[in-house]
Amino acid sequence: MTANEDQEMELEALRSIYEGDECFKELSPVSFQFRIGDLEDSKAFILDVSWPETYPETAPQVTLDAFFNNRISSETKQLILSKLEEQVEANLGTAMMYTLFEWAKENQETLMENHKPVVTAVTLTSNSEVMTTPSTAKKKEKKEQLTKAQKRRIINRTDHKGELPRGWNWVDVIKVGAFYLSSTRWCT
Repeated sequence: MTANEDQEMELEALRSIYEGDECFKELSPVSFQFRIGDLEDSKAFILDVSWPETYPETAPQVTLDAFFNNRISSETKQLILSKLEEQVEANLGTAMMYTLFEWAKENQETLMENHKPVVTAVTLTSNSEVMTTPSTAKKKEKKEQLTKAQKRRIINRTDHKGELPRGWNWVDVIKVGAFYLSSTRWCT
């Protein structure tokens, strides 16, 4: 079989295996993403896999460049990629995507055992920002003060439960052609 025939067969198999699986995403016929772990799991990661023209005779390109993986340290990413590279070398020449994905799922704990989530810090660029930030945090948002007349109007418009009556915002005058109908209320 040619490389293209092998790719077509593997693509068909992947589509049938992972149909409806939210962990698998086909970006194009030769590019895929597969999430290892649950979304809420701090040890979850996404594999980006692309097939070169001569795949499966040549190794697929596996990366961890997805934004989802930003919380994973570069050392952990390198460990995952090196272990996956070993699996790719062992399966070179055969359809290996399912094997890679399942191996990564089974070995997630081992791959992520030294994982410490990366926390990105926001840094301030000038001293004036440092001085103004605490003072703005202390200011309280002022509530709008209503006059007695405004409060009275609100109370007069509402019923005993504090709710506005049905139709309070209906249009009183509607223009129909050249005629005006005043005080007409339309209801549904």
